[in-house]
Amino acid sequence: MATEKKNDTDRSVEERLQNLYKMQTFLSEIDRIKTLRGELPNEVKDLEDEIIRYQTRIDKYEEEVKGLKEFVSKKTADIEERRAKIAKYDEQINNVRNNREYAFLEKEKEFEGLEIELAEKNIREAQEKMNLKTEEITRAKEGLNDNRHILEEKKSELDAIVSETRVEEENIRSKVKELEKKVDDYTLAAFKRIRKNARNGLAIVTVQRDACGGCFNRIPPQRQLEIKMHRKVIVCEYCGRIMVDGALVGISGETPKEPAAKPRRKSAKAATPAEPETES
Repeated sequence: MATEKKNDTDRSVEERLQNLYKMQTFLSEIDRIKTLRGELPNEVKDLEDEIIRYQTRIDKYEEEVKGLKEFVSKKTADIEERRAKIAKYDEQINNVRNNREYAFLEKEKEFEGLEIELAEKNIREAQEKMNLKTEEITRAKEGLNDNRHILEEKKSELDAIVSETRVEEENIRSKVKELEKKVDDYTLAAFKRIRKNARNGLAIVTVQRDACGGCFNRIPPQRQLEIKMHRKVIVCEYCGRIMVDGALVGISGETPKEPAAKPRRKSAKAATPAEPETES
């Protein structure tokens, strides 16, 4: 492993740039395939989440309806029990021996009657709530069925597109994996970081018409010459993308112009060229 990593590090800058550019070409092709799918994956995910929300809502409402039914059943049984008490009190009233017992039984009957009225009110309120919850369940189930139908259509459409491009995408990804083995860890990590932050997914670009192929800012002639020399990995000072000479990666185009020589003064020595940046 150590020897393999050392060999990766020792690869020439030219080879590293060529491998990175090939990798970028393959990754851009994968991006194109994903673009063909459009927003379908996101739409499918949103529909799946919406279905879960509908199902959760239905389960909640059904649980509430179940609780209300149990409440009504309990109150109904309570009413029957209190009516039985009232009937018992009526029998006892026929056998009272004094006014005190009569008044006591009448008060008990009145109390049980009030409790029955309260229970009946509670039952009516619970039934109204059950009706509302039942309507909510019906609407939620309709929404659930609609979303399931749409989801099936979206999934079928997505599966059709994926099946058409699956083999192609798998082949491209295998090529990317092979190229990753030819790039040292540091450069590969930097490449992935730049690609992640780039809006169009381009981490390495060629020089086009004296400008960066990513952000299109002008590149000074001296910088273009350094890029053409392939002695170091150079990034754009504006967008941070890696820049490569088109000729190195087999792309014909304008070649970087060499910087014009500065006129010498009679009393001054010739300017020494700037030292190259440390190779990354």
